[in-house]
Amino acid sequence: MFGTAAAVLLPPALHRLAARHPGVRVASREVDVDQAYAEVLAGRVDLALGLDYPDAPLDRDGAVELVRLRSERFALAVPAGRAPRAADRRPVSLAAAHDWILPAAGSYYGRAIRNACRRAGCEPRVVHEVTDTATSLAMVGAGLGVAPLTGLMLRLRSEGIVAVPLRETVERHVVVAVGSAARDRPSVAALIAALRAGAEGEAGATAEGRPGIRGRAARRPGAVPDEGNVTRRSSDRRVGCG
Repeated sequence: MFGTAAAVLLPPALHRLAARHPGVRVASREVDVDQAYAEVLAGRVDLALGLDYPDAPLDRDGAVELVRLRSERFALAVPAGRAPRAADRRPVSLAAAHDWILPAAGSYYGRAIRNACRRAGCEPRVVHEVTDTATSLAMVGAGLGVAPLTGLMLRLRSEGIVAVPLRETVERHVVVAVGSAARDRPSVAALIAALRAGAEGEAGATAEGRPGIRGRAARRPGAVPDEGNVTRRSSDRRVGCG
């Protein structure tokens, strides 16, 4: 598991699993999210919670299956003191002037956001390179820059930040990587079902009014929309995002 999953998705899933299948025991270990797939591939764990990005997809191997739990669209976390009023909170482009707080370029996440910026015609100006999500959002709240934001991320920290919708569509998928040999084991299947139910519940709760970025909340003024249009650009020349 990775940090956000450990904080938000895993506890309710394990409670649900214990209520329905009290004989199943689960041991977990936190690893870097980019290492999760490799842990399954190496046979060190039966399954792993991970992330997959359309703009930087995970390497695929026939011995490991990816089960998608939910998809999230990114918004932009901006300091609350610099955010436009809700009534004026129109989608902004990745190509606008931003000081970015991003993970390293070699990570899947860091590569995905940089690739999305390049699709929008610019190179992101990264002023702080940070891996931990809660830390990056704390830095946004302190006025040190902007960072990508999803509904699950917002569960880790919301103080001092505002979610502004992005004009471009940038997404990530929360997935379970599971070894093909373990996929049909009853205990593994039960845990995947519990994780899926929890992820779907989180998505529904976000839509019903938690600070979030999908579902019904997206149709309120100032919320992030479900759909968006990729920004057109007049040329392929990349410019700095700032």
